[in-house]
Amino acid sequence: MGKDKLRKFAENLTFECFVQPAFEEMFRTDHPLKGNWRKDFFHNDNPIVLELGCGKGEYTVALAERNPDKNFIGVDIKGARIWRGAKTATERKMGNVGFLRARIEFITSLFAEGEVDEIWITFPDPQLRTKRAKKRLTAPIFLEYYSKLLAKDGWINLKTDSQHLFQYTSAVIEQFGLECEVANNDIYGSGYADEVLSVKTAYEQMYLERGLPITYTRFQLGERKEFPMFDWEGDDILEKDAEEERKKSAHQ
Repeated sequence: MGKDKLRKFAENLTFECFVQPAFEEMFRTDHPLKGNWRKDFFHNDNPIVLELGCGKGEYTVALAERNPDKNFIGVDIKGARIWRGAKTATERKMGNVGFLRARIEFITSLFAEGEVDEIWITFPDPQLRTKRAKKRLTAPIFLEYYSKLLAKDGWINLKTDSQHLFQYTSAVIEQFGLECEVANNDIYGSGYADEVLSVKTAYEQMYLERGLPITYTRFQLGERKEFPMFDWEGDDILEKDAEEERKKSAHQ
């Protein structure tokens, strides 16, 4: 492991906005902050918004700056990436920002029922191979996780360059009869992008430079709690989002 990564890992532990639960605090047990994020971490009663797979935290920080009356938590397992967002939030003395280093599979050990008011998923790995479909962050198994912590009127926002993930998410929404407010397959080309949607992550800027359209989906789970897996015919397509080209430049 490189010295720069080790330095970032060590510095992460000095940031008050940074939380790194031990494995035994999440595996088959509840973390002490579960149900207590507002009281013990943010020290207010404001709504909580999660960014899942937050990477460097650009969206978490940008949304927090625009919405001081809400609390934002970026979640990612990559400590060296999350360091950038945590450092920025610390330097700017942002009291409504937190960063959580954890696998999303453990999310129900970290947040209580109804504790989260909104979820953002920005440029996740689209998991293009069919055998990895269940690892997509809008796959049924993940929707079940979200249903256990998201408020009944809470929204899920997906922003991605992957047309395959966009179409898959639309199929998931249709499969379970979920309420969908927006499903736009080119937010810049259509002029739909507002100030919030125009916030650009490092990955997004790279995709835009390659001429890839950016999609946006906004939907609710309502009161549904069960989301069984299903086979989607779109996964029978061999060439998905120019996969080989994507491998060369994305998710380095």
